[in-house]
Amino acid sequence: MKVEVCFSPALFPCFENPEAVAVIVDILRASSAIVTAFENGAEKIIPVGTLDEAREYKAKGYVVAAERDGLIQDFADFGNSPFNFTPEAVQGRQIVYSTTNGTQAIRLASSCHAVAIGAYLNFTALCKWLTDSKRDVIILCAAWKNKFSLEDSVFAGAIVHHLLETGNFTTDCDSAKASLDLYLIARNDLMAYIDKAAQRHRLRKNKLDDVIGYCHTFDLARTVPVLENDYLTAYRD
Repeated sequence: MKVEVCFSPALFPCFENPEAVAVIVDILRASSAIVTAFENGAEKIIPVGTLDEAREYKAKGYVVAAERDGLIQDFADFGNSPFNFTPEAVQGRQIVYSTTNGTQAIRLASSCHAVAIGAYLNFTALCKWLTDSKRDVIILCAAWKNKFSLEDSVFAGAIVHHLLETGNFTTDCDSAKASLDLYLIARNDLMAYIDKAAQRHRLRKNKLDDVIGYCHTFDLARTVPVLENDYLTAYRD
């Protein structure tokens, strides 16, 4: 089995493979928030690409989480900080979700055999799900408005490292090798390395950077969110 890394949704047509499984990575903050929501009991998350779609769901009575450029939208119940997705807020609920980058990437990858959401928070459970799938893997970095994202690429490298170490995967993908190199550079002091990331500074500017450490913590969750038709649901081994 092969593992590849796509650094931007704009490049995804070059990687698209209906026989592969895709992992959506948006560490700061969408994929971390989605994993948190399911770990705290959310029933279903409906990812939508546009704010107009999110407003339509809100008018129908759905709970809506929506942000653009990191900021909560005025019609939404909350934004996309993982700390918004508490058990009290999400237990047993269906949540409509729209973000600047992450939810568009989820929709884009839906042509693959299966789609999962990846974060440090569910790292071990995710890697087991990928290994058990016995299929090629495409790691799709949500990036920032189609531009390269450091934090997503470093995490992609962590997945590549783990999968190659199993002996079940190989790669001839230069971006997979580059992300692996980034992870190997960063892993001994991950927080110091990520401090240089542009998204880290965007969040700091808006006083939304309280989640940085949480979003870079391994294995707080055992849940793997997976796409079924047009919504995400929780897979637990």
